[in-house]
Parts: sequence; C-alpha cells; structure tokens
Amino acid sequence: MWWARSHLRAALSLAAVPARGATPEGAARRELSARPAPQEPGMEYQDAVRMLNTLQTNASYLEQVKRERGDPQTQLEAMEVYLARSGLQVEDLDQLNIIHVTGTKGKGSTCAFTEHILRNYGLKTGFFSSPHLVQVRERIRINGQPISPELFTKHFWHLYHQLEKTKDGSCVSMPAYFRFLTLMAFHVFLQEKVDLAVVEVGIGGAYDCTNIIRKPVVCGVSSLGIDHTSLLGDTVEKIAWQKGGIFKHGVPAFTVLQPEGPLAVLRDRAQQISCPLYLCPPLEALEERGRPLTLGLEGEHQRSNAALALQLAHCWLQWRDHQDVRKLKVSRPSVPWPLPLAPVFQPTSHMRHGLRDTEWPGRTQVLRRGPLTWYLDGAHTTSSVQACVRWFRQALQRSERPSRGPEVRVLLFNSTGDRDPAALLKLLQPCQFDYAVFCPNLTEVASTDNADQQNFTVTLDQVLLRCLEHQQHWSCLDEEQAGRDLWRPSSLEPGGPAPLRLAPRGPRPCSSSSLVFSCISHALQWISQGRDPVFQLPSLPRGLLAHPTASNGASVLREATAIHVLVTGSLHLVGGVLKLLEPSLSQ
Repeated sequence: MWWARSHLRAALSLAAVPARGATPEGAARRELSARPAPQEPGMEYQDAVRMLNTLQTNASYLEQVKRERGDPQTQLEAMEVYLARSGLQVEDLDQLNIIHVTGTKGKGSTCAFTEHILRNYGLKTGFFSSPHLVQVRERIRINGQPISPELFTKHFWHLYHQLEKTKDGSCVSMPAYFRFLTLMAFHVFLQEKVDLAVVEVGIGGAYDCTNIIRKPVVCGVSSLGIDHTSLLGDTVEKIAWQKGGIFKHGVPAFTVLQPEGPLAVLRDRAQQISCPLYLCPPLEALEERGRPLTLGLEGEHQRSNAALALQLAHCWLQWRDHQDVRKLKVSRPSVPWPLPLAPVFQPTSHMRHGLRDTEWPGRTQVLRRGPLTWYLDGAHTTSSVQACVRWFRQALQRSERPSRGPEVRVLLFNSTGDRDPAALLKLLQPCQFDYAVFCPNLTEVASTDNADQQNFTVTLDQVLLRCLEHQQHWSCLDEEQAGRDLWRPSSLEPGGPAPLRLAPRGPRPCSSSSLVFSCISHALQWISQGRDPVFQLPSLPRGLLAHPTASNGASVLREATAIHVLVTGSLHLVGGVLKLLEPSLSQ
C-alpha cells in the first residue's frame, strides 16, 4: 500500500507500511518553510533569529557542498578571517581561559558538569554548546543561563552589521549559521567579562570552527564512536584523528577510557605536538576516599562524563592556583596504562555539589505528568542508544507500578543525517514497545511562526520519506520478532519485573503497532490523549483517527493506568517535544 505525497503533507499521515520498494509520489520538492526575506534590523528577538536563519545552508546547496568539499584547513583559515572582520584577533580569545571539549558521546554533558562545578566556586562562566533544544539563545550561556532575548538581539545585530561593513569582493559577506554563532559567543563572553568559557566542539575537532582557539587552558575528549561519517570518516580511528585535532602544544588534555585503536590515535596525535595527554581514572577511584558521588544526570554512562569533568575542572583550578585545590591530596597510580593516569583526588564540596546540581535538558531527562511518564534522551549513535536503552529499562524498574490496570510503552523516534536508523531501531527492540511512533523534527506542520524551530537544511519531502523508512525498518524488525516466543516472560534484570505489556500476544501483522505523524504536536496529541495536565491542545481532527491502529490505540491509551513514552533518536526531536511539554522554555 502506498500513500500519495499529498497525504503526507496533510495535517497527519498515519501510514500503514508501504509495500517494499514503493515510495510516495507527487509534487516538486520544496523547503520545510519559506525562507524569510531579509528584513531591516529591528530590536525584536524573533527578527534577529529569522535573519540568522538565512545563514543556514539550504538543502540543495548542502548536497553540492558535500560533493565539492574543499580543503578543510582553508575553511578554518576562513574562520580566522571572519573573526578579524568582526573586530577580534585570535589572541583575544586567550583572555577567555577556555576549556575546549570534543567527543562523540557525552561532550555536552561533560561540559555541563564542568561548567556547574566551576560556577560553584563563584566564577563567572560562559558556556557555548550545540544544538539548541527550544531557543537558539540556549547555545550561549552566562552562569548556566541562556543569554536573554535582549542580549542576544543586541549582540546579533552588532556582529551582523560589523560583518556587513567589512565585506569586500574577495570574500563571502556572512559566515554560515554555526560559524556566526561561534563568533557571536566569543564576542558575548569577552564583553560580559567571564572568568572562563567552556566551549563544546560542533563536529569533529581538527577543522571545526571552534578550533581557532589558540591557547585553551585544558582540553577534553569524551567517549568516541561512529557519527558524522561523511565528514569525519567511517572508522573510529579516523574519527579519533579528527577529535585529537583540538590538542595544543603544552596544553594538558584528558580523555576517558577508549577502545585500543582510537586511544592509540589520540596518544600519537598528542605526542606529535607535545601535548600532555592523561587518561581519566574511573569515578570509583575518586569515590574510594569519601562518600559516593551523586550526579544530577541519570544513567550509568554519565559517570564517565562526570569523571572527565572533574579532571577538567581540577586542572583549570590548578592552573588558576585556587586555594581549594592547593589543599587537595593528589596521588598518581603507577598501574601500567597506555597513557599516564590523571591524578586521583577527593572531590571538594564545591565539586560534589556541582555534579549533584547539574541539569542538562534532553539528556536522560524524566517528566512525570499524571499517568504519563516522558523519558527524553537525544541519543543518536549506536553506543549512545545502547546507553539510553539501559537507562530506560533501569528507570522502568525503579518506577512505581500501579496495583492494577494496563501499562503501555510508546516509542517516539526520528533520526537525521547520515545515521543508520535500522541499526538504532534494532537496539530499541528489547524495550518491547506497544506502539512505535515516527515524525519529523517539526513541532507544527508549519513552523514559520517560531523562528527558533525553522530548518532549511532539509526538504519536507526528505523528512517525511525518512519517517516512512523508519516505519518500514520497524516493520521488518516486527516480522523478525513475530517468529519468536513473545509469550515467554523476560525480566528486565535478574529478579526484576516482567516487561510492561498490554497483554501477551502472538505474531502480529506488519506495522500493526506503528504510526507516522507529520509533526511532533500531532504525535504528542495522539500519545497523550488529553491526559497530560500541561500539554493540552484541541482534539485531533476526526480524519486523523481513521487508521485502525490510530483509533484502536487511542482507546487503549485512554484506558491505560500508566503510559511510558521514550523519546529518542535526535536531539532536535527531543527539543521539539520539550517545547510543547514545557512551555516555560519558550518564554
């Protein structure tokens, strides 16, 4: 069965899986939303964001750039030219006392832990990260808080006019979206006179535009894995080479335990430029001398990020000759490792409280709303999805189970870029979802009213077809599962509760429990069925429940005692969900 593209562009597409090989047909490709015409500079935040969005690379041009990618080193040199045109020199960035962090998984969480630890010492912190979840100003933070709309607007137009004023025929007048925000972050941090800036790499490291930083205080590399293969390479070793590109001569760097191959690459990169590289001991080594450490972010994998953050913060404080660190008793284990081990010390109370109080939305985040529990994690690589599954299953074990009544599990999923959705979905199968829901990273069918959610790097056709592909992958996995014994109770862990299922069931028809929606809002409306006390929107249009799975599922969801919803596969998807579930984030 195939669905015409006109159906996909309607308010909702609830599609049975198309016959294999069949694809929707229809009209010409178009962008997700009309590119706004340049406006005269105003002082409204949304005007600034709309103008910023014109710097996004449109989908067709992005494909051309991938085919004709130039010398990456030249692109980095171009970033230095933009910096100079903006009124800064590379040497000016030395004043920011930067902590530079890269990695495949956990680099954002590591940065969040590090920033909160150092803020606990009374230091004024800057924090640059990506992507944003709800509003673009989240990418630039002062003392842990996104800069205000007024401050964002002021700095945006100042930088925009400066670059316009300095353009000439030999260069492109404006840098691309991420480069512009990187420049803007540097200007904000310098003008706000922060004591330090925690800077998260965008993609890779060696040729990332943040790597114009010349003299960071310390560098960090979180866990490595496969991601952005079209840009960074198709092996972990090639990716490690890119990540190690942020190392600087004489600047200490820390990494967590990695597989042997990529760890050797990092070691060689560090030795080539005389960068002292240390391996972080596990968090348990720092807990031996005191109480166990409590982390504000859930999930066993966050312990690795916290261990790296402690070393980065400790190194920065040591460089600053902070009295709190001077008193610490430090030991360096003599156990043979492929790298020198970072110091073992007892975390100070400031460090403990920093780890405990860290918040980083969209990463192992839980929202409990009446009968609904939302589990939000922007995992989008195989290893991070594995960690997400472990966290989700453990969270289910800890949750209070109602004395009676059915419980339902729902997966809300999307993936983007060059990631392998089939591999990610296969990892999610053990969670035994009752329904799998797929939708693009669009909060509404038309997102033109909210500039923060606009995206010109893909077309509407592309994202909707990808959702149907996700559904097809899920269907194939369902067919494989149908031949297995679904009646056999399998605990989450030895001695744990049986999986939460509506009822034992045998083989199911293809796609009997999967749906495709054209936007996040419609997906959440169907999942919540008006039972989330915060997310209250008008009922779904009658036609959207015409599909049997939608109408039958709606009845089940309305009667369920508990509904557990895992949202994963994309940070942009998680951001769109948070925008709707937590309206305060948009204010």
